[in-house]
Amino acid sequence: MLNAKQTSVAAMLISFAFACQQPVEKKAKASLDADITGLKDSVVYISGLQDNAEKSDTVKVTNGKFHWEGNVTDPRKVYINTSERYMELFMENAPVQIKGTYDSLYYAKVTGSAAQDEFVAFDESLKDLNDPMYALFPKLHEAKDEQVKAALETRIDSFRTARRERTKDYIRKHPASAVSVALIEDMAVIGEFAPLDSLYKVLDATAQQTYTGKKLAQRLEVLKRSAIGQPIKDFTQNDKNGNPVKISSFKGKYILVDFWASWCGPCRAENPNVLLAYNKYKGKGFDVLGISLDDKEDKWKEAIEKDGMPWTQISDLKGYRNEIAEYYGIQAIPSTMLLDANGVIIAKDLRGTALHNKLAEILH
Repeated sequence: MLNAKQTSVAAMLISFAFACQQPVEKKAKASLDADITGLKDSVVYISGLQDNAEKSDTVKVTNGKFHWEGNVTDPRKVYINTSERYMELFMENAPVQIKGTYDSLYYAKVTGSAAQDEFVAFDESLKDLNDPMYALFPKLHEAKDEQVKAALETRIDSFRTARRERTKDYIRKHPASAVSVALIEDMAVIGEFAPLDSLYKVLDATAQQTYTGKKLAQRLEVLKRSAIGQPIKDFTQNDKNGNPVKISSFKGKYILVDFWASWCGPCRAENPNVLLAYNKYKGKGFDVLGISLDDKEDKWKEAIEKDGMPWTQISDLKGYRNEIAEYYGIQAIPSTMLLDANGVIIAKDLRGTALHNKLAEILH
């Protein structure tokens, strides 16, 4: 017979042996396998996988195929960049596959990610708005008559507004979704602080605490600096002749602060519209201040001359690291801020007829 001490030791040994026999639960792991016909690059770069916004993963490509595996702390959108193209998809801790052709990489088929499936379904729900809207862009590009162009811009804006409202409705109905967080993040590339902040507050606390949710909160803090009603910060940068210019020197006029660059196609396409507004309202207390995100002085000056822009142009020639652009979180151009006579921001990102309508409203 076993005494009490022997019985206790035996029980511990049996318990330990039983525990060792239990299957160990494996922690889910993320993997990404791609098969892209026509991909000749030796490596691709994947950003967003790491909880470090500055870090990208470099992944080797062999015969158009590549493999990555690791841990993704929560579902999020990631970006795959090659030498010429890119695509985006939602990753999570699951085996994900990509199959497609290099010529249409952006539209490659992605399987294995529930978040990606959700996004594809959401995107499909916008098809009735996107298809007719995209069909208008070639017509707008070809239009010569200003009234025709204005009518096309109005129709395009109506589709954009409807799409935005449907997106906001989706976010409200799916406050815990990684797709909802990513949709707000996309809006925040160019957007006004107040409505974006309201949408952010709709999100569940768990969604706000994800990697993307925390990045979004940081982005909103930057956008708050250029919120409607905020005074513009008084920066100084040199004009094209090397003379320092202070933003405060423009007080007393309505000023369109125009972020642009010589290499930006949409910026150059918008310059004639800004010139038209400048010529129409310059005698009514209106002026333009161009802030270039160029890094090559000769290209900057050449574009000013070629596009015939007579207003003040400043730059520190640091590209997207321009001090003013960084402070206001400019991530895409063209981007504008309209200031009142006291240097207070009263409108943002006015282009095309929207700029003329606003100026007609305040400078009639």
